[in-house]
Amino acid sequence: MHSHCIKFIKWIWVVAAIMAIQDLQAQDPQNEFTIDAKLNTRGEIRVGGFNVLEEDENERMAHFIMGQYRLNIGYKRSDWFELKLSPQFSGIWGQAGGNLSLSEGWLSMKHNKTGLFAKIGRQCFEYDDERILGYDDWTMTAPTHDALKLGFEGYGHKVHVLLAYNQNSENISQGTNYYAGGIQPYKTMQTLWYHYETPKSLFGFSLLGMNIGVQCKNSNFPDTTFFQQLFGGYVKLKPSIVTLEGSFYYQMGREENGMKLDAFMGSAKLQVAPSDMYSLYAGYDYLSGDQFPVQINGGLGLIFHDKARAFSPLFGSHHEFYGAMDFFYMDSYVNNFSPGLQNLYAGGSVNPVKGLKIDAAYHFYAIAANLNRIKKPLGHEFEVGISYTFAKFVKVAAGYSYMRGTESMEILQQVSQNRRLHWGWVMLTVNPTIFTLPWNDKKKQ
Repeated sequence: MHSHCIKFIKWIWVVAAIMAIQDLQAQDPQNEFTIDAKLNTRGEIRVGGFNVLEEDENERMAHFIMGQYRLNIGYKRSDWFELKLSPQFSGIWGQAGGNLSLSEGWLSMKHNKTGLFAKIGRQCFEYDDERILGYDDWTMTAPTHDALKLGFEGYGHKVHVLLAYNQNSENISQGTNYYAGGIQPYKTMQTLWYHYETPKSLFGFSLLGMNIGVQCKNSNFPDTTFFQQLFGGYVKLKPSIVTLEGSFYYQMGREENGMKLDAFMGSAKLQVAPSDMYSLYAGYDYLSGDQFPVQINGGLGLIFHDKARAFSPLFGSHHEFYGAMDFFYMDSYVNNFSPGLQNLYAGGSVNPVKGLKIDAAYHFYAIAANLNRIKKPLGHEFEVGISYTFAKFVKVAAGYSYMRGTESMEILQQVSQNRRLHWGWVMLTVNPTIFTLPWNDKKKQ
């Protein structure tokens, strides 16, 4: 009898706790503490490509599984103060060590009446279509920035200022030098972003200006920081079922070896979505490149450059734009030269049932610069992907890509000699909310 009483009292406490939490949520609690997790596991099979010249099929194949495991801890007070901590581990299954880091760690404060805000710490940047500043989580490391973000967000208008200054250590003996090896390759960065969008989101545009300082890699200029600038904009028009997107960016200043920089890129995309069940799209990207002589055996000749004309998409989500196989702007050309890229693509997606999505796309690639004895076409890539969301926080996805490269692709990227490249992957993503605790302060602040 005594044990039944204890169980009954426990049930009363459980019901009371649930009712208390619901009551706090109904009262718009001033404080909220949350814990959620992200487990991302992807297995890949690759045949050919990535600086492999052997004809042996076994030498051309690669199989591996990689994982990303993240714990997100957040605290929010009313709607003016928020902080987040996200420790993360990522690596290949069976790898010794792996990468243990802090993915995000920031606090944010804002003034609701004026629209002013400040955010400081390690954070991700996602702007416009993420072509220049993006959060490329596909890489499993998801690049972030140690920065201060200041801004204003009002009716239809947003202005953000991004400020960063990086060092390798406290620099007791190396002054203010900063060499690549941190979470970002730049030493300093200042960015101004303005965005305007109509209330119903039919039209919007952004203007972007960046100044980036990089520690010199050229021994002729020791202890020197070279600065490069990027200016450009992005526009999006969505009248009914049609969406038009376009962007243009220009780079100037000096690149990391001290050479003058004169590069640009432009993009255009058209998408038609007659219903929520399917959509079609097509687009074109042009990124300028350097001109340099190449011998047929893959060697390089000599040429004098007065300027560097290869455009760098900097910190964008490259995997999203230039093909799923990531041959461009993720993997270097031979000897790190870049002849630029032309990317003509078309594709579509269909949602036959709830939670299921199927995508397919075709890319035609070509270099942008005129090279000695090298034709411009690089090859064709076909890719298909499928994903299914089982529950709110469980998603399974898979994809397959096939590329038929040209002789130019073989020479410039040193891919396998038969130039038939295959890549497949399967990925599981689980992102549950583990714990949520809202509460009100006892005393009115």
